[in-house]
Amino acid sequence: MKRAILTLCIVMVTFPALAINRYDVKSMSCAAVQQTVNREGAAILRWQSTRNPSLPLYNRYVKNGFYCNAGEYAKSAYVPTRDNSNCRVRECEDIDFDDGILVR
Repeated sequence: MKRAILTLCIVMVTFPALAINRYDVKSMSCAAVQQTVNREGAAILRWQSTRNPSLPLYNRYVKNGFYCNAGEYAKSAYVPTRDNSNCRVRECEDIDFDDGILVR
């Protein structure tokens, strides 16, 4: 039993943490933001509010719907970047089965 616990501890220490990276989009170009999200699959993008500069805004953006939780889909969203105020990315949103969007 001690050997199993020791092995488990060693395995847990050797695996890298699966942390999500955070980026300040106001210092990045739109192409760099899109490339970062596509490369990493998911990232937290943040920027300062234009109405209240002391208020940071952020959200999790994804490459595609495979990075969303069950019951969510990837919808288009826009973030402000250094060179573009409407840089297109994707964010996860809950599927609303009552709105008829996903009806075939």
